[in-house]
Amino acid sequence: MKTLRLLTILISGFISIWIFSCKNQTSTREENPETIIGNTDNVTTGLQKVTFLPYWVTTAQFAGYYMAKELGIYKKYGILLDIIPYQHFITTTDLIGSGEADFAAMWLVNAIEVRDSGTDIVNIAQFSTRSSLMLITKKSSGIDDLEDMNDRKAGIWIGYELQPTTLFKKFHLNVEIVPIGNTNNLFLADGVDITIANWFDEYHSIYNSGYDVDELNTFFFADYGLNFLEDGIYCLSEKLKQDPELCTAFVDATREGWELAFNNPEKALDIVVAYARQLNIPVNRVHQRWMLNRYRDLYYSEGKTTTFLTKKDYTFAAKVLKESGLISEIPPYGEFYQPVIKN
Repeated sequence: MKTLRLLTILISGFISIWIFSCKNQTSTREENPETIIGNTDNVTTGLQKVTFLPYWVTTAQFAGYYMAKELGIYKKYGILLDIIPYQHFITTTDLIGSGEADFAAMWLVNAIEVRDSGTDIVNIAQFSTRSSLMLITKKSSGIDDLEDMNDRKAGIWIGYELQPTTLFKKFHLNVEIVPIGNTNNLFLADGVDITIANWFDEYHSIYNSGYDVDELNTFFFADYGLNFLEDGIYCLSEKLKQDPELCTAFVDATREGWELAFNNPEKALDIVVAYARQLNIPVNRVHQRWMLNRYRDLYYSEGKTTTFLTKKDYTFAAKVLKESGLISEIPPYGEFYQPVIKN
């Protein structure tokens, strides 16, 4: 009897473990991003390994890169791409300067500063054609135009003071800048009268916090002559000299990835959300959809993306940096901007 009872217990235990294992595997398959993200990197024959560094965590603001990676566009151009996860304490200068990142996305003013600091980077494609940066006020504050900002407080991200400071100086405004992190809490709690925001991100978050569009005033820097361009693709000058074909292929593939993302937004969101969750980054699909739609407005016109950096936009940004004492010299336009695609 004891032997039979023991055998029964062992069999029951085995069955329970087997059932639990099956359920666990089923649950993993349902939630694992690999069910959306294909293992497209398995075939590597003849492909050139390339690394890319975004300047922020995985969101729809980089959808074109993830779309091109997931759908095999980079492979079509002979590239096996590794997207380096963003880390707060590792800078673009560290990784691209050391050669650990072959390519990086950067805002124009940041890239000019990096070059001035001694890292010989060049802009090979400029996807952003208009600054998304803006100031927001509540209509209840009585700030309906720039002049009303005088003697008020503005919450400005640490490290992003250049554009607001230049705006306030240009219009002779006395505004107290209050350093903030990457939340809107101080503005929502009326701790500041004005807050900085990106159209594709924080503006939508504030709207979702309970404010209707007609309760907010928006002030786009670009509308006041401060169009500091944002996303461009950068690499070391030496990389471009040694392998111009690779640089061209990377830009071509990225451009195709963005156009696919804009024309297939739900697929692009599937991919971005899956990659973000794989890295344990919390994302909201509704917010990511807003972000992708705004990037379409900023990047995409007449059925294509542009990659051209005008001399006017470059010179203006560099001049403001020089006048603010943030760079020692303005790099010549023809040395800084070396496009691999002729728009």
